[in-house]
Amino acid sequence: MVHPLHEIEVDEALARTLLRAQHPDLADLPLSPAGTGWDNAMWRLGDDLALRLPVRAVSAPLVEHEQRWLPVLAPLLPVATPVPVRVGVPSDDYPWAWSVVPWFHAEPAWSVPVERRRAWVDDLADVLVALHRPAPPDAPDNPFRGVPLPDDTALRERLDRLALPDADRVLALRTDLVTAPAWDGPSLWLHGDPHPANLLVRDDRLHAVIDFGDLTSGDPASDLSTAWLTFDADGRAALRDRLDHACGWDDALWRRARAWALHLAVVLQMHPVDHPHLAAAGRRALAEALDGA
Repeated sequence: MVHPLHEIEVDEALARTLLRAQHPDLADLPLSPAGTGWDNAMWRLGDDLALRLPVRAVSAPLVEHEQRWLPVLAPLLPVATPVPVRVGVPSDDYPWAWSVVPWFHAEPAWSVPVERRRAWVDDLADVLVALHRPAPPDAPDNPFRGVPLPDDTALRERLDRLALPDADRVLALRTDLVTAPAWDGPSLWLHGDPHPANLLVRDDRLHAVIDFGDLTSGDPASDLSTAWLTFDADGRAALRDRLDHACGWDDALWRRARAWALHLAVVLQMHPVDHPHLAAAGRRALAEALDGA
C-alpha cells in the first residue's frame, strides 16, 4: 500500500521561520526531529515542548480539532494529554494551523513488553471511562471511527497485499463478529486511535495519551479495540472487567470491538518499511484478535 504523500516537507528551517514569525520567544530553543507520520511532522523544541505540523491538507483539520477540543476534554482525564500551549496560524510560509504542545518524558507502549503492560490496565480503563461520555452535536466528524465497520472490500485488498497466511480466518471471524447488534446508545466522545504508539508509559504507569487527531463521537467499539491492540489475554480480561463494572458494557459491544481490532491490526501492518514498530504491533494484535475473545 502506498504511503500517503507528504505535500510539505517540514524541515528545521521552516520550523524556525514559523517560530520567529509567530512565537519569537521560542525561536532560539534547540530543535530536533521527532518523526513524521502519515499526517504530522513532530519537532522537539527544547526539553519540554514539541511542534506538531500537518504535512498534507487532509490532516490539517485534525490539528484544529485538537486545538478546539483538547482544552475541553483534558481536565476530565486522569492522565496527561497534549493540550496545545501555543497555536500557529496559516501564513505565507505555511498554509495550515499548527501547534506547540508539551513533550512528555515517557516511552511509547509499543516499546514495553506486553506482559508488563498489565501494570497500567486500570489507568487506561479509567481514561476510557472518563472520556466515553456523551459528546455535543458539534463534536468532530470522522467517517472512519465510531461508526459501523465498512464492508470487507478494503480489508480483502489489504489482506491480499500483505499475503497474510491467516487471511481466511480473519475474514471468517470478521463475518461472524459483525453480526453483533449495532450501537443504539448516545454518541460518546472517542479518542479514535488508542493503539500502543499513542499511549505513553513511565514507571509502569500510563503517563499520557497522545494524538487526538481522530477525535470524534459515536460507538465506543473502535476505541475498545485497544483491548487486543495493546494487551495480552490477561490484560484484556482485566480491562474488560473494569470497563464492564464501570460502564455496564455488553457482549455485543465487545464483539464489535474485536471486529475493529481485526480491521485495525491489518491496517497497522500496511507500511512495514516506514513504520516497522506499527507493523510489529499489528502482527501481535492480529494474533490476539484471532485467538482470544
